[in-house]
Amino acid sequence: MTVVIDTNCLLPMLSLTHPSRVIREEWAKGRFTWAMSTEILLEYQEIAEPRIGTGRWKDFLLLLEIGSALFDNVKLVTPHFHFDQAPADPDDNKFADCAITAHAEWVITEDRHFKSMTDSGYKPQPIRPEDFVRQVLGLP
Repeated sequence: MTVVIDTNCLLPMLSLTHPSRVIREEWAKGRFTWAMSTEILLEYQEIAEPRIGTGRWKDFLLLLEIGSALFDNVKLVTPHFHFDQAPADPDDNKFADCAITAHAEWVITEDRHFKSMTDSGYKPQPIRPEDFVRQVLGLP
């Protein structure tokens, strides 16, 4: 299974205590593949590094490298087409474009702008982090 993770879910996932950390932990166990593009990774850095510091940001990049090497569970894609699935917030289109290009099943997000993907006919569907943990990963 492949997922794209919206930036609004990244910081909670990197926390040691937030319930969304389970997503990071299950990814690190190889339970799913995390798809991203260069544009997404740059947004992750723009938002996360000032909040968590350069050291923890580098630790996160190392975690991505290790996960990729151990489980082949990082999928870097380069979308060549814009599907315009988040018209209410065009900045979110990078996540929808990545998800469609990567043939992802889910876009993990807290953002209501992805609701338009629900009936769009594209495979990736938006899902809230807690629903992903409960319904997809089958964890309490």
